[in-house]
Amino acid sequence: MTLKEYKEKRMKNPSFAEAYTEMQPEFNVIRALIDARNTRGMTQKELSERTGIAQAEISRLENGTRNPSIKLLQRLADGMDMILNVSFTPKPISRSSADKG
Repeated sequence: MTLKEYKEKRMKNPSFAEAYTEMQPEFNVIRALIDARNTRGMTQKELSERTGIAQAEISRLENGTRNPSIKLLQRLADGMDMILNVSFTPKPISRSSADKG
């Protein structure tokens, strides 16, 4: 079973789907951080040296055991010579939302 198949199967469970949706913003931050670092071709150690943030702390951020502040995200962005952007995107209209209107 692939990861995609496993996720599709688990998403059929309403409790799992709700928890997964609730954690999606954290997953997005983690993915953005990892993608940005990889785009720059930097290791966690190199990013640590450029930011003064311990490599272990960067690892905790990337594996989701630590939630970063905006200030910390800004330091990481600066260390990668990037701009930190935060955006709010409209949610897709669900059937239950459409039925309420």
